[in-house]
Amino acid sequence: MLPLITLEEHYLSEAAASSAASAKLLIQHFPSVLKDRLTSLTDLRLQDMKDGNISLQIVSHNPAISYDADICRKANDEIYKGCQKYKSSFAGFAALPMADPVAAAEELTHCVNDLGFVGALITNHANGRFYDGEDYYPFWERAQALDVPIYLHPTNAWDDMMPIYRGDYSEQVAGILSTFGWGWHADTGLHFIKLFCSGTFDRFPKLKVVIGHNGEMVPCMLQRQSDFFEKLIPMKRTLVQVWNNNIWVTTSGMFTIPPFLTLMHTTKIDRIMYSVDYPYCSNTEGLKFMEELQKSGLLTEEQFRQVAYGNAEQLFKVKVQR
Repeated sequence: MLPLITLEEHYLSEAAASSAASAKLLIQHFPSVLKDRLTSLTDLRLQDMKDGNISLQIVSHNPAISYDADICRKANDEIYKGCQKYKSSFAGFAALPMADPVAAAEELTHCVNDLGFVGALITNHANGRFYDGEDYYPFWERAQALDVPIYLHPTNAWDDMMPIYRGDYSEQVAGILSTFGWGWHADTGLHFIKLFCSGTFDRFPKLKVVIGHNGEMVPCMLQRQSDFFEKLIPMKRTLVQVWNNNIWVTTSGMFTIPPFLTLMHTTKIDRIMYSVDYPYCSNTEGLKFMEELQKSGLLTEEQFRQVAYGNAEQLFKVKVQR
């Protein structure tokens, strides 16, 4: 098996875990096998990487909720220390205070220029606000100027959104529907569509945005939406053109062939990257998928290399140890 790079791999900092905001995470209810991995940047994480044949992991802060600028700065400092200690194994994604677009832009600049981070992984909304408004132009402008990718990651539903997920079932089921059961992915896909419709990609045509989970449902609807938008919404480029030029997609948490088939038929192969969603998904489960994909014959040897690590090397300007 070729070396692997993964880039939706989460860490919960001491600063965030001890903050008042972390009460929403309910981390005290996490099984120890998950909590121990989520808070590790040392031996436990490294062993799991070895078991999954992962040569380089781009570490991001756990994105379930938005944190303020002070917590983000402390979390980024913790990730930086881990990256410095294990330079050949880790690279860093910035955690950003997305409720404040200007502060987010400044923290991104600090993380890229001073800490050597390769981009940022951000929450899908900040207390219910998507990032398609003019108030977020300073953030997107800075991301484009720094020429680093922004990973748009699912986030727990805000309070005003929860009623649409409730029904004739328990609150636990509603919680599942609002997160990994549906809402995380649908809301992140919607966010990308809103960024397109707002003209964000027209205003900042060199933006680099990464979306996980095989594209957060967008590939299934891409051509239909693009055709309608082209007729009804005046844009400099079609949705498909933006998808082909501004978007990269990871396989995080999606370890079966049929969804990958949809992805590869709608997305250029040089825009697809392997990822796991560690520690919520296991590196060994991801490795089994990659082995199955390699044996399937769907990809040429060069295309498989691109998905395994080549595309990530090129996008993030990193190198794996072969």
